[in-house]
Formats: sequence, C-alpha cells, structure tokens
Amino acid sequence: MASLQIGYAAMLEQFHPTEAVDLSAYAESKGFSGVMAADHFQPWVPAQGQSAFVWNVLAALGERTAGDFGPGVTAPSFRWHPAIVAQASATLAAMYPGRHWLGLGSGEALNEHVVGGYWPEAPERINRMFEAIEVIDKLFTGSLAGKDVKHEGKFFKLESTRLWTMDERPPILVATAGPVTAKRAGKAVDGLITVGAPLEKISGLFERFDAGQREAGKDPALAPRVLQVHLSWAPTDEEALANAMHEWPNGGMKFPKGDIRSPFELEQMAKLVRPEDFEGRMVIASDPDVHRAALQRYADLGFDRIYLHNVGRNQREWIDVFARDVLPRLHR
Repeated sequence: MASLQIGYAAMLEQFHPTEAVDLSAYAESKGFSGVMAADHFQPWVPAQGQSAFVWNVLAALGERTAGDFGPGVTAPSFRWHPAIVAQASATLAAMYPGRHWLGLGSGEALNEHVVGGYWPEAPERINRMFEAIEVIDKLFTGSLAGKDVKHEGKFFKLESTRLWTMDERPPILVATAGPVTAKRAGKAVDGLITVGAPLEKISGLFERFDAGQREAGKDPALAPRVLQVHLSWAPTDEEALANAMHEWPNGGMKFPKGDIRSPFELEQMAKLVRPEDFEGRMVIASDPDVHRAALQRYADLGFDRIYLHNVGRNQREWIDVFARDVLPRLHR
C-alpha cells in the first residue's frame, strides 16, 4: 500500500502566478509533497481576482519544487485540441522525469465557452473527454514507439503525426464524480481524481472505477486515487467562515456550476449563500484537529494523494499550522 501524500493545491483563481509558485515552494519546504494547479480561464467569482495560464505555472513549479505536479484539471476538448494537451504534458514529463501527471476533466462553461463554440450538455462533454483521452493515449503510445498515429472520430480529427519530444508517459488521471463516468475512466486511464464528497459516494466511485480497471486487465491496487479538498482554516471560527463566504462562496452552492459562463453571474448567486450551506461540503474551523479528523476519514477510504486548498488569503500561516499539527498525524 502506498504511503499517504499530502500536497498543496495552488489556486490560480486566487493568487498571482508568481505568488502561487512561491506558496507552492513554501508548502513543500514545510512538508507538503506536491502541487495540483488549477486550469481556469476565469475565477469563479470576481473577488478571487486571478486566472493565470496553468501550463506556464506548471513549468515554473517544475523548476522551484522537487515533488509531483500536474493540472487539476484541464479539459482537453474545447479551448484545447487533445493533441496540444498531449504535447504540453509530454514536454513537462520530459523536462521533469517521474514528477508530472496529467489531470483531465470534461470542462466547465466558465472556462471553455470563451472561445465561442457550442456548449453542449453534460453527456456530450463526457463523451468528448473520453474521445480526447483516446487521442492523447494514441499519441503517448505511438510516440514512445517511434510511430506516427492518426485519429478520425466523432469530435476530433488527428492527421498522421507523433510527439517528437516524448521521453516518458505521464500518468493520466480523470476527474469524475459520477459512477458511470468512473467505470469508463477505470477502463481508459491510470487513476482517479475527485473532490471532497460524502464518504459513501466516494466509496461507490472507487467500486466502479476498480470494476473498469479489472475489465481492462489492469490492477486497481496500482491506480492513483487523488483527492482535492477545499477547506477554511483561520485562527478563529469567525475568520474561517468569513474567508469561506468572501473567497469561496462557490463551495457553498448546492447545484451544478458547469453551465455558468461568467464570474459576475456567480457573484450574484453567491449573495444567496448562507453559512449553513457549507455544512457537509467544506470543513470550516479554527481547530486543526477538526480538519485532521476529516482528512483522516478520506485517507481511511483509500486515497493515497490529497491536495489541500485553504480558501483564505492566510496561506503561509495555514501552511505552518497544518505542517505542525495536521500533516504529521495523518496516515494510511
């Protein structure tokens, strides 16, 4: 069984890219194991204030840190053709051997609609993602074998080509929150990414993902199980709640947000968020042990990598507290 790793989630929606890289390096110096960086074209709400280009930041993270890193997550099917995502990922893997992983998702209108294309409903978005994974997998496999590949599908076309810079295959992880997608992901990719949710729901995702892995002749025990957790810690409960309400009200919205196009629309919706809306969705507390207990339950469920995002601006203070009081007490 792999040991538990606790990484830092660099929120490019909230922090200038140079600050995000500095904070990631600081977190690593305090014992965090790696970095997940968000791929957003816009922040969720205007108060977050940033949205840097994730691939530039990932390269900087490769230089400034020594642990694993990857996009959490990028959509290889709207702003990007999957061939471009494959090239970007293969290049990072060549520059930083053994450290880079590729996190993929089906996309959200907030980021993907900006190029002006048709925005489909969720089933089509998921089908596009899986076809994009097929293209990326072909490019990774063929390029490592020194062969050109091509693709003619429902959503994507790839004329005969290969990735000329391809030293190693980065693991492909797929973000999923639904059982059907989880089983398809198990067949198609190397590992699973999800966000904090009720434990019974996550357990069901694991079961479906493992079933897909076995159908594809893979060993589920070898598949990375990756979790991103949003939380709010501050020296007082009142500050922690204020940070959540101002910086991350989207964490209290109990409805799918994949079709919302503007941070300003979400800002208006955020006015309806109440403190009780975060219940069961995000731990908001000043006591580090409350956070530790919640995270331990995820570790007990079987996650081997958990990336933490504290929603407030108090990043260094939070990193210090969690490095001292939380990380050393978490275990598999």
